[in-house]
Order: sequence, then structure tokens, then C-alpha cells
Amino acid sequence: MRARTLPLLLLATLPIACGTTGHPDSAGAPPSRKAESASLPSIAMPSPQPAAMPSAALARIAQPAPAMQPPASDREQYQPIERHGVLRVAETPVSTFSIDVDTGSYTNLRRLLRAGQLPPRDAIRVEELVNYFPYAYPLPKDNTPFAVSTEVAPTPWNRNSLLLRIGVQAADPAKETLPPANLVFLVDVSGSMSTADKLPLLKQAMKRFVAELRPQDRLSLVTYSGRTQVVLEPTAGDHKAQMIAAIDSLQAAGATAGGAGIELAYTLAQHGFLKDGINRVLLATDGDFNVGVTRFETLRDMVAERRKLGISLTTLGLGTGNYNDQLMEQLADAGDGAYRYIDNLNEAQKVLVDEFTSTLATVAHDVKIQLEFNPAVVSEYRQIGFENRALRREDFSNDKVDAGEIGAGHRVTALYEITLAGTPGRLEPLRYATPETARGKAGELAFLRLRYKPAHGEDSRLLEVPLRKADIRQDKGSEDFRFAAAVAAFGQRLSDGGRYLNDFGFNDIASLARASRGEDPYGYRGEFLGLVRLAEGLAVTAPQPETGRD
Repeated sequence: MRARTLPLLLLATLPIACGTTGHPDSAGAPPSRKAESASLPSIAMPSPQPAAMPSAALARIAQPAPAMQPPASDREQYQPIERHGVLRVAETPVSTFSIDVDTGSYTNLRRLLRAGQLPPRDAIRVEELVNYFPYAYPLPKDNTPFAVSTEVAPTPWNRNSLLLRIGVQAADPAKETLPPANLVFLVDVSGSMSTADKLPLLKQAMKRFVAELRPQDRLSLVTYSGRTQVVLEPTAGDHKAQMIAAIDSLQAAGATAGGAGIELAYTLAQHGFLKDGINRVLLATDGDFNVGVTRFETLRDMVAERRKLGISLTTLGLGTGNYNDQLMEQLADAGDGAYRYIDNLNEAQKVLVDEFTSTLATVAHDVKIQLEFNPAVVSEYRQIGFENRALRREDFSNDKVDAGEIGAGHRVTALYEITLAGTPGRLEPLRYATPETARGKAGELAFLRLRYKPAHGEDSRLLEVPLRKADIRQDKGSEDFRFAAAVAAFGQRLSDGGRYLNDFGFNDIASLARASRGEDPYGYRGEFLGLVRLAEGLAVTAPQPETGRD
């Protein structure tokens, strides 16, 4: 017998238990858009919660003396990162990885430095530092979703090597041309979100986001703490006063049943699914899940499974102390979305207003890059960043292997340090290496392949671009090239102590960035210079922690 359904208005007043989700109307296919008066699938109710201890008593138990508090990052969680080393082209000519447009590592680093603390090494994902900044890449032509450009010039920190920059620029359609959006904001309102840098900041950010919504868009609001709740039913984008009132009503208290919140948010998103529209859940939290489903792998797999419904997940990280960077970054990866960390209202403006179309709309998914170096021209290479996006060589042509997404207007930068054949490298030369078959292409440095699926398609397409030796610049490279190099050097100095930077220190990084600052209308690059100086001063007075994991 078909389960009885509950009206949405009634659901807004009831707690909803973890573990129950809505299902497609037929064998894994997302349902067509329902009428606005339709009801959600029936969802089970939770068991009664135990009585809570009085807050004053909890405060006395939970708060040690200020002098006993460890540094914030000592209680935060970061995924261990094994950095890329130098590879010999004769042995490993192919590098394959998934696109990544996350920027959360940069803003989290900024927050820690401004608090007077060097970030844990595992908090540094160099590609997210580099990709935080805008670069002047050419826009795509001929109706392709993105354009690929490359640049090769001398490496600032190594006179014996070259730096190869790969730039990917996505198409950037006007907001008015985007399809209608079915959006569910999933907000953590647990007790850990009560501080000024969490829920109060988020509420201000959400109001700015609401101002950008169009009449054809629909926004829902789900909260979770000890229970989950629908605070705002799917509401048209021109009913902004109703949305603002729902946001103003949010208050932080209780435990953190994040898994149940994710289940309910996807159920609501599935109920309002738009076949040819944007369907996305935006999760805003400090990642401190402590009730119900709390295991990292289980939460990640849950999101990966829901991705198959055609609903993406974007994560917005907030706060300090108990912040779970690993969970936020990996959930976004599993959910075909991007990870952003919001440390102030300016960053909220950047992510939710200035980059509104990029945050919501995807122009291509499962985007992979494969770079094959010519051993007759290049002897060694080292990829800078993208460690947790590495793919097997065979994964490049396997359309069943999930990869990264590119949002409207997104730019992606990937950097390689390469050593030409006949130039002193970091590895001992092979005695019997004879790449005769490669000499017929002696004019090529490498061969770049990029595979992607269109936003509304399942079959992947292939782009191929040869990188020619004749294109090596004899000067120091463009301003964007040199600034990206400075940011990459900064990330390496903080993430592994500058293992491959020789004597290229903070002062050199600042000089390189200052000389290549160029036009900086939003002040992002000027702000970066300040962070370099902060890190330099902190490096002198305090050792950098190896990790921020528990």
C-alpha cells in the first residue's frame, strides 16, 4: 500500500529522523517537477531525545580555563596530504588528475594567519590557493564549455627548470540566461554554531544571497541540530521578505545530527527537482557532526549516492576550533560541487553574490586532465598541488570514474615544474634511456589531453593540445603567470617547508607577487601580500604544526 504523505506546511513544524529519504518515481530517474502544492514523501519520526543538562551546568563542565585552551587548529581536522615528488618522464610520462575549483584552503589559511597562527601543513592545498585568484584567461569559442591555454617560462625558484601553467576558463553566461534553480539551503544550527563567526555571519551572508535570486528560482531552508526541520518550504525568488523572516528566525542550540539533515535536504531537493534546471543543496556548517551518522566515510558515501539523482552539493565552511576541513572538502567532491570557506562578510559577498552563477551553474562535469610529456624534450616534472585529485592513467578514458565539475565562469590553474632534457635535474639520469621514438616530435614539450562531459550529457568528449618548445618565453612570463607562481611558492613554503624552493623564501615570494600584482580591483592580491608578511613573521617566532588532526 502506498505510504500516506504529509503536507509541507505540517513538516515545517515536525522533527524528522535520520535514515529516511525520498525515492525517485521510477528506477533511479529523478521525478519531474511537481505542482507547488504537492506534498513530500512520508518521513519517519525520531525517538524522543533525552533531557538536556542545564546550559549553565554544561558551560561549567565544558569550558576549561583559558590558559588550557590549545591552538584552534589543534582541535580541527584536516586530511593527510602526501605531496607530489619529482618524476622521471622516461618512467612515468603521463600525469592524470581531476579538475578542482575549490578555494576553501586559501580562506581558511587567511583566517589562521590573522589569528596569529601558522596553518597546519595538511591544511594547505596549493591548488586552492592558486585558484582563489582571478586570471585573464581567454574565454571559450565555438560553443565549447571552456577554453584551454598554456604558458611556459623560467621557474622563479629554480634556474634549471621551467614552470608550465595550464589555464582552463569556463564559459560565463549572464545570470539572466541561467535555467531556473531549485535550491535547498541546509544550515547547521547546533550549539557549536553560536559564535559570531558561524551562524550570525552565515545569516548575513544568506540575506545577500537571497537578494540575488530571480523570480523563477525556488529556495528551501532546512536546519539540523538535535533534530532536522523544514524552516522554509520551496519559495519563489521574488518572495524575499518571507525568506528573510525564515533566516532571522534561526538560532543555535543542541547537538549536531548532520547526517539526518543531509537526508532531509536531498529529499526536499528531489521533491522539487527541475529536469532541465539547476538542482543544488548548499550545506553550511563547521562540520562538527556528533549525533546520528558521524563516520566520515559514511557521510561521504551518502552524498556520492545522492549525486546520482542529479542534485549537486556545495559546502560552505564556517568557524574555528572544532572545524572539520576534511569533511567539508570531501563532501563537496563527492557531491559534484565546490568547497568554500567563509571567514568574513566580504568572502560571503564574493562566493554568494559576485560568483553567484559560478556557485550555482555547472557547464561541464567529470572534467579530467591528462598530460603526456615527451621524454626527448622533458626529463623530469613535478605537479604542484592536486594531490587528492590524482587519478590513475586508465581512469582518464573511463566515463564511470567521477571527476571534478566546472561552474559557469570558473577558472582552473594547474602548475608543473619541468626540467628539459640535457638540463641538470633533481633525479639521477638513467644510464640506458633511449627515447628514439619520441625524437620525431622534438618540437613538442608535452601533449595535453582534456576529457569532459557536457552539463547535460553522458558521453565524454576529448580536447587535445600540443605544447610546443617554440612557445617557451624568454622573459619572466606574464603578470598572471608570475603572480600564480608566487602564490604556489607561498603554498609550498607553508605546506612542506619549501622542500623544492631552494633559497626562495618569504621575501622572494613577496617581491615576486608585488612586481606582478597588476590590476587588483578587489584588493585580493594586495591582501595576499599582507598574508605573506604575516606568515614570515610567524615563521620566525613559532614553529609550524605538522598537522591539525585530532
